[in-house]
Amino acid sequence: MSPRSLPPVALVYAFAAAVAFAQAPSTKPPAEPPPTPLPAEYSDDARRAFAAGLREARELVAQKRYDAAIARLDALSRERPREPQARFLRAVAQSEAGRHDDALATLTALAADFPELPEVHNNLAVVHAARGNLELAKAELDLAIAASPDYAPAIENLGDVYARLAARQYERAIALEKGKGAAPAKLKLVRDALAVR
Repeated sequence: MSPRSLPPVALVYAFAAAVAFAQAPSTKPPAEPPPTPLPAEYSDDARRAFAAGLREARELVAQKRYDAAIARLDALSRERPREPQARFLRAVAQSEAGRHDDALATLTALAADFPELPEVHNNLAVVHAARGNLELAKAELDLAIAASPDYAPAIENLGDVYARLAARQYERAIALEKGKGAAPAKLKLVRDALAVR
């Protein structure tokens, strides 16, 4: 066999390799699948309707029509159960209506679902403080501040809770010392600070 000639089998393999290379798939990435459409509840029309429902509920709360506001907010929550705004406003309406147990239950469930929302923890703290549960209020305010270190309402409310806790201790000291010592003057300072609004 001369060095210039290839056996017929080698030519067949060379030809097959050339054809395979010519037909090799392109290196383009595969096309991305089309985006998954959003559920109907997130359409522009649904968002506008939800926002209008929230505005209506806020107006009802402002008018002190709490039962109507709560009914409207319940309907909005059924439409969008994972939406925190309607649930939060519902707790506000419940609290304003004097339904503190209901507000506490609503806020507790909301805090479990959305622990990252400082407003929820802050309002939960307000409900606890109104019931005299200052340690629980403090714990919720600590969670609010942990979620958002610059959330001023929670920081101020924590100061108020500390002042109320201090007042309790000064009252206790006064009772034990029979009014002697510096506790009465300190109690007056704390009460004066709490009276500022």
